[in-house]
Amino acid sequence: MLERSRVEVEKPPERFEDFYRKEYSAVVGLAYALSGSRSGAEDLAQEAFLAAYSNWDRIAGYEQPGAWVRRVVANRSVSTFRRRRAEAKALALAALGHRMELPDLGSSDPEFWNAVRSLPRRQSQVVALFYLEDLPIADVAEILDMSPGTVKRHLHNGRLALARRLQEEVEE
Repeated sequence: MLERSRVEVEKPPERFEDFYRKEYSAVVGLAYALSGSRSGAEDLAQEAFLAAYSNWDRIAGYEQPGAWVRRVVANRSVSTFRRRRAEAKALALAALGHRMELPDLGSSDPEFWNAVRSLPRRQSQVVALFYLEDLPIADVAEILDMSPGTVKRHLHNGRLALARRLQEEVEE
């Protein structure tokens, strides 16, 4: 779906460096919401941006290259963290000399994001994109390459599951 969506207006493609600076924080935030791990989120985001960079001639022509990168993060978030996690974290911290600010996931309610991460994969992806990035259903559908109706179904089922899980935690 995203691959076929190209910009029809003739304009110079965005430089990868500008794209990276503009999208990095939000993409890491999405990866963090899905993984629950700061270093894992940074790894997922870097892998997605590396894939975008490797194919930038093609991806720069997409109407929404940011949606493509988010889909890569969403798809890769289901796998286990990569072997080089500790190494990548140490190298990134040494190279940057500081930590990148992540979106506030509601630090007053970490149970909510733990509950989101415990949902089935597609439900957690839909919930994170919808609530964390405040995206409309159509954009979530495009990012995850599914119909808007399927997104609505996953969002509905995810909300029901979250309500049950969070209610159980409150009662305990």
